[in-house]
Amino acid sequence: MSRDWEVMTIKERYDHITHVLQSQRFLNKEGLGNEVPFFICPYKVEETDEVEGLLGNLKKLLKNTGINVLDINLYDLSIELLKERDIWDQVIASESEYEKDELLEIFSGVLDAEDYIVPAIAQRMEEGSYDILFITGVGAVFPYIRSSHLLENLQSTAKEKPTVLFFPGQYQFNLEKGAHLVLFNRMPNDRYYRAFNLFDYIV
Repeated sequence: MSRDWEVMTIKERYDHITHVLQSQRFLNKEGLGNEVPFFICPYKVEETDEVEGLLGNLKKLLKNTGINVLDINLYDLSIELLKERDIWDQVIASESEYEKDELLEIFSGVLDAEDYIVPAIAQRMEEGSYDILFITGVGAVFPYIRSSHLLENLQSTAKEKPTVLFFPGQYQFNLEKGAHLVLFNRMPNDRYYRAFNLFDYIV
């Protein structure tokens, strides 16, 4: 049964999310038809600050019920990787000298999902025990990291536990075009079909 999350209040959406994430059905990856346990949690772009605050509350609530969350913020992870490669300080110092296309080329290479981002996520997954993987900071790393490319490369790495990607925009599906992620409600070319809309998951 599909839920029109856009007409729900933010409290109703938060209540739905907490109910789902605490359920054994979700934690045991039931009802997915052998698909990878990837879920998209879309939210309205104008609610970004409020959603970020609620995410902190959500992680505390889950922890208090014995559910551990591994939160990968893509923006923070990207800065870490750029600093490890001695690129961050260099770019910050000379940012005004770079054209946008040059920055895109520099960052896209160093922040390639297959070669750098997913291995870094895998390392963090191995470092501790967790029950759910959160991926946040999606809007802040566009266009250097695209959600569909990340999820495609994460499929073989993050298949044992549920993964929830918090997405500022929409996750749409129709028979003609299939499923695609619409970042900021404006960019509909990020196609990915193997994830479930968290608001369509009923327990």
